[in-house]
Amino acid sequence: MNKPFVAILMGSDSDLPVVEGAMDILKKLSVSFEVKITSAHRTPAQTQAYIQDAESRGCAVFIAAAGMAAHLAGAVAAHTLKPVIGIPIDSGPLKGQDALLATVQMPAGIPVATVAIGKAGAKNSAYLAAQILSLSDEDLAKRVKQEREDQAKVVMEKDAKLQQSLNA
Repeated sequence: MNKPFVAILMGSDSDLPVVEGAMDILKKLSVSFEVKITSAHRTPAQTQAYIQDAESRGCAVFIAAAGMAAHLAGAVAAHTLKPVIGIPIDSGPLKGQDALLATVQMPAGIPVATVAIGKAGAKNSAYLAAQILSLSDEDLAKRVKQEREDQAKVVMEKDAKLQQSLNA
């Protein structure tokens, strides 16, 4: 059996600066992933073929990033029963509001987990994918838990510095 991995799809290479946030988190958590540029509108047959191929090789979670019409996550969800996480990209004249609505407003029965617009959403998509994979991977669950604890330490350290500066 192939090792489970996350497939990150983006509608355009212009989405890469946002998607890199997800890639960084997955690397940090030692989660296997691959990245592909594919379009729900311009390359629908290739998108469907990739989804089927990725599933056959062990893809356990799909992350789909797209801006404006943002149909990619929905197109992926239409072709798989694996979890799909949509990242609305902050592009176009509406700065991602359109992408958010297009990603979150899926018809009943074809769910897409939708994260925040832009870079924070990209990072959260990776954390969510890791949490999903950690349901069947104890070592990954420990790494995710440690990451959460490390984040809390950073906040507490910043607060301690703030309190020191206020009391000085």
